[in-house]
Amino acid sequence: MEANVVNIKKENVGTVELKDSIFNTEVKEHTVWEVVKWQLASRRAGTASTKTRAEVRGSRRKILPQKGTGNARHGDRKANIFVGGGVAHGPHPRDYYYALPKKVRKKALKGVLSMKLKDGELTIIEDFTFEQPKTKQAIDVLKNFGLEQSKVLLVLSKKDNNVIKSFRNLPKAKVLLVEGLNTYDILNADHVLITKSAVEKINERLG
Repeated sequence: MEANVVNIKKENVGTVELKDSIFNTEVKEHTVWEVVKWQLASRRAGTASTKTRAEVRGSRRKILPQKGTGNARHGDRKANIFVGGGVAHGPHPRDYYYALPKKVRKKALKGVLSMKLKDGELTIIEDFTFEQPKTKQAIDVLKNFGLEQSKVLLVLSKKDNNVIKSFRNLPKAKVLLVEGLNTYDILNADHVLITKSAVEKINERLG
């Protein structure tokens, strides 16, 4: 299938070939959910930590006599029922990562790309660059597409510091290279802008 290519002023400048196996596929909602869950789990720091009663600093002296006072038969003050005591079954540092088949991840990525294209939320843009990093130029590009208030994902084929730095200051804009393209960031964006050379790389990588 063919798709139009526009320049940064949103003027048609040609077409590009899109592989049906990538940009015209359907995917189960559950597959996408599974991939997003896996991605978010991989991003978790897993640094939450609490101390058990064995790790809390303090005296191990029994706070009351065992018999005769009418009070509970408490041990030391480090028990989890006391303020400043240990925490029972609290979180400890851990790695939330788990394996997910590459085939499943690829399938979900193709599915969300197809969905964005079908919904008119994916535009293929001619390769461009800026002479120097300037946020105003990035804003002008988004204004031409009516996306200045939208969450935008820009996908490049190779690292361009001037473009990356120009979009970096915009809170709703994100720039990714083809190698870093993923299901979550595509779904999270209101609109996806992909450069022509990046589309060719995607055809090669996922085809």
